[in-house]
Amino acid sequence: MNCRRTPLSRPVMLILAAAMLGTMHAGDISAESGVYRCDGPGGVQFSDRPCGPDSEQVHVRDNRVGGSLGDNLPAYNDQPASETAEKEETTAPEEDTCRFINSTDLRTYLARNQVVPGMTREQVQRAFGRTSEVYPTPQETWVYQTKYYGALYELTYVYFRNGCVERVEYRKP
Repeated sequence: MNCRRTPLSRPVMLILAAAMLGTMHAGDISAESGVYRCDGPGGVQFSDRPCGPDSEQVHVRDNRVGGSLGDNLPAYNDQPASETAEKEETTAPEEDTCRFINSTDLRTYLARNQVVPGMTREQVQRAFGRTSEVYPTPQETWVYQTKYYGALYELTYVYFRNGCVERVEYRKP
C-alpha cells in the first residue's frame, strides 16, 4: 500500500499553530500567577504586575474544573467527641428564638397565605395581614376572620409562645 502525505495549506497551519499556542499559554496560567491590588487616585486597580511601592499581592484560588474535593471543607477539628458533647450540653437553648424555617419554605408559606408553627409575629403579619383581635392572656392569641361574599366563613386562631407560633386552629363560627 502506498501512502502519500498531502501538505497542509497555509491557513490550516496558522489555525493549528494558534490553537497549540493558546493551549500552551492557557497551561501557564495558574493560581500562582500574581494578581496585585493597588490603591491609586482613580480608585482600586488590579494588575498582573506590581503597580507601585504600596501594591499588595492578592491570593486567587484556583477555580478550574478538577482539583481536590477537600478544597472547600472546613478545618479539621481534632478534639474528642466527648468534649464537644459536654460543651453543647452546658449551653442552654434560648427560649426567645423561633424554629428556623428556610427561605424557600418561608416564601412558599407566605405565597399561600399559610401560617405554620415556628413563625414569628412579623411573618404571620406578612402571611395574614394585621388583625383587629389580639388576646394577650392566658396565652397570646391572634384571631383572623375569613369572609366569603360578606358572610363570616371561618375563624383562624394563632397561638403564640415566646413570640413564636405554637399552633394554629381553624374553626367554623
